[in-house]
Amino acid sequence: MTPENRRREASPAPGSADPLLTRRAALRGLVGFLLALAFWFGFSRAYEKTLAFGSGALTNLFESPDVTRLEARDGEILLDRRDFPPRSARPGLSGPDIHFNFVLLVALFALDPRPLRGAHVARFLAAAAVLWLIHVIALVFQVHSVYVTSLGAWSAANYGRVARNFWAAGWHFYLIAGRFAAPFALWWLFGRREEETVLEKPRRRTKGRRSKG
Repeated sequence: MTPENRRREASPAPGSADPLLTRRAALRGLVGFLLALAFWFGFSRAYEKTLAFGSGALTNLFESPDVTRLEARDGEILLDRRDFPPRSARPGLSGPDIHFNFVLLVALFALDPRPLRGAHVARFLAAAAVLWLIHVIALVFQVHSVYVTSLGAWSAANYGRVARNFWAAGWHFYLIAGRFAAPFALWWLFGRREEETVLEKPRRRTKGRRSKG
């Protein structure tokens, strides 16, 4: 057997790829998960302030007058309105329910054989930015779900049936499926592009050799 034939047998067939979840990849994912968990515990309060600011500004854009106020405090986001009675209770919205999936996103990006490469880190930051936008929109849905379901006669007087179903169903969808699906979708869109490009190169070279023959 010639050395050239040995190299052909050792190399994977065109279109085939090594299994994504090897032992090393699983270990990298676990390390990434633990590091992201520690980061999340340390900076979640500051992160919730950015969500409160972004979601409050987005909600105010569609209010006339703008009465919604959001404030991140003690692990929750307080929902206030300028037209609430001064002595009425202010609902507290759970922040971790929205943004804990950041830890999952980090773990998925850590599966890469070289997770600290500049290009890979840049794609992760892009995915994290999109995830922040998803969190902002999710918080908007959570705010309106409180408006349409938890304020009794005021909810019925200010929101029709379609609006109540839209906001409540949208928030429940995020809780049940969206918050888990979002990290996987972002990882697939941003984190696997280079891997697919690398797999395409051997195919193109093989086609070129066949055409020469």
